[in-house]
Amino acid sequence: MTGLGRLAGRVALVTGAGQGIGRGIAHALAREGAGVAVSGRRVDPLDTVVKELTALGASALAVPGDVGVRADADRMVAQTVAEFGALDILVNNAQSSVQVRLEDTTDADVELAWRSGALGTLYCMQACLPHLKERGGSIVNFGSSTGVRGDTTFGSYAMAKEAIRGLSRVAAREWGRYGIRVNVICPTAMSPAAEEYREANPERFAMVMREIPLGRFGDPETDIGRAVAALVSDDMSYLTGATLMLGGGREVQ
Repeated sequence: MTGLGRLAGRVALVTGAGQGIGRGIAHALAREGAGVAVSGRRVDPLDTVVKELTALGASALAVPGDVGVRADADRMVAQTVAEFGALDILVNNAQSSVQVRLEDTTDADVELAWRSGALGTLYCMQACLPHLKERGGSIVNFGSSTGVRGDTTFGSYAMAKEAIRGLSRVAAREWGRYGIRVNVICPTAMSPAAEEYREANPERFAMVMREIPLGRFGDPETDIGRAVAALVSDDMSYLTGATLMLGGGREVQ
């Protein structure tokens, strides 16, 4: 596996990779030949993903930690480089949040979304920069259509996600001279969080489904993961500072 594919010889770090979209991205990158380090706060899901990737013939490593803690982000990157000898791709997928209306949003809600999303993205980007400078590379950060659209009850989440988009545009300008590309994906996919939302809000979930022209939520690997693999490959080597809406057309106004 590692000798084949568009990403053969490259090394990726994927945050929030123990389940859902992060897991799907890790699989897609591995299938394209990349060595993959997977991070998250819980060890057991990461170990399961590593076993899955190894079964595909890929080189894989679990680097547990909390991206919202700078020391953890630094350590995860250092462990990845120590294991693989390089780092070419960073995918900042990790994010935690709660869903409430603005009038009920607390400081704790904002802190959770901000630290796990915006700060975690910044910390990982800064930790990876010295290594990405060595031979260029690609960073994929995650925004959300909830921030773009202003969906109700997603206030703290939207704050963090739109901050990530602004951060990404600045990084694209500042780091392009090093051959580093920075792009954003806003996905709609059937993740564990989406499944929980469907169970808790069946009527609103059905309404969202009706808003998607393609009529379905995306698959974490085949719809989101393969798009990430294409985005970080040489096929998209002239794209940076962009936001790619992967929502089945839900964002079409």
